[in-house]
Amino acid sequence: MTGSPFLDSLRWLGDSAHWTGPGGIPLRTLEHLGYTALGVLVAALLAVPIGLYVGHSGRGKGVAVAAAGAARALPTLGLVTLFALLVGIGLTAPLLSFVILAIPSLLAGAYSAVESAEPATVDAARAQGMTEWQILTRVELPLGMPLLVGGFRGATVQVVATAMLAAYVGSGGLGRYIFQGLGSQNYPQMIAGSLLVIALALVLDLTLLLAQRLTAPPGVRAS
Repeated sequence: MTGSPFLDSLRWLGDSAHWTGPGGIPLRTLEHLGYTALGVLVAALLAVPIGLYVGHSGRGKGVAVAAAGAARALPTLGLVTLFALLVGIGLTAPLLSFVILAIPSLLAGAYSAVESAEPATVDAARAQGMTEWQILTRVELPLGMPLLVGGFRGATVQVVATAMLAAYVGSGGLGRYIFQGLGSQNYPQMIAGSLLVIALALVLDLTLLLAQRLTAPPGVRAS
């Protein structure tokens, strides 16, 4: 030990023994990514269709905004604990919490994406005889795609930063290093686990930021 927990955490990360086996960093990272992807996917299946409907029709926006705000206010650790008491230890409890955490960003991104289309452009498409479905898929969504991707970006970063709580109720992921380090007072391991979560969140954020820019309409992207 060097006497500095941060430097010791870097030595912990550099130890080849922590990069192999069933408890190694690559496997824990894949578990963490899997929890994140599953939570965001399930949330997207629920939130995106509702957001697209709200944005296109203008109906129920007040309810959607209120519901999203209420979901943002819920404490994730409290939800994980509650669901664990209701459904038992395992992946189900944290997954339900991740879905609730991801819904607000996805919902806001979906209805904001559709709303961002210029009314004059939508009216012109409608005057040309396009159906409402064609207007949504060929006009509103392509123009608002960066905002929709932004919703996925926000949801993904929030979930990947919180997915460590899966280890709190017996699942895997990078949170295992944090909670195991807490239990054994191995603070370098705790810091190392936190650094891995931060690095993963930054990589995903930058990747989705690039996707957000690439999905912008050509004129907007050039400007």
